[in-house]
Amino acid sequence: QVELVESGGGSVQAGGSLRLSCAASGRTFGDIARGWFRQAPGKAREFVAGVRWSAGVAYYATSVKGRFTISRDNAKNTVYLQMNSLKPEDTAVYYCNTDPPDLDHWGQGTQVTVSS
Repeated sequence: QVELVESGGGSVQAGGSLRLSCAASGRTFGDIARGWFRQAPGKAREFVAGVRWSAGVAYYATSVKGRFTISRDNAKNTVYLQMNSLKPEDTAVYYCNTDPPDLDHWGQGTQVTVSS
């Protein structure tokens, strides 16, 4: 069983930055893409960014392209999300998972709040 633990969330003003981390423990996923997702209050969970594990190729939702950067550390089995130029509409709980997501691997998420 794999456990995913997200961290790094917080409260920032618009234009600020945060770096999220997602550490995986237990059995590894192998060569499966990992992704970041978010859910704002009253909205459905949405895809934010993903990375193909072995190749390290990243891909993004249009809304965050150019502002967010996803990366991974294979040795640490950890995925990061560097978020720059944050906007109030980025406020949400951020989750990591495989991409496409596995229902068994949703964690608690980490709250990101951006004030104007």
